Amino acid sequence: MKAVVSVIGKDQRGIISGVSTRLYEFAINVQDISQTIMQDYFTMIMLVDLSEANADFATISKSLSELGKELGVEIRIQNEQVFTSMHRI
Repeated sequence: MKAVVSVIGKDQRGIISGVSTRLYEFAINVQDISQTIMQDYFTMIMLVDLSEANADFATISKSLSELGKELGVEIRIQNEQVFTSMHRI
């Protein structure tokens, strides 16, 4: 299964490192990444592959949300199909 991870918040050091490390801990592969800084705000979207993940989706989602609180950003993960459906024009 593929999913989309989105990260939004005030820019600071360690955001990419923290998110990437957490994904690595769950054996999640990052397939694509796009990030930018708009004024003082950091935005990142990652396409990830959960096919070899060592935890279920709910556990991963909760862990990423908790990490976001630690980093002072909002982190969400959504099934790729759900994300695509929600953003279709």
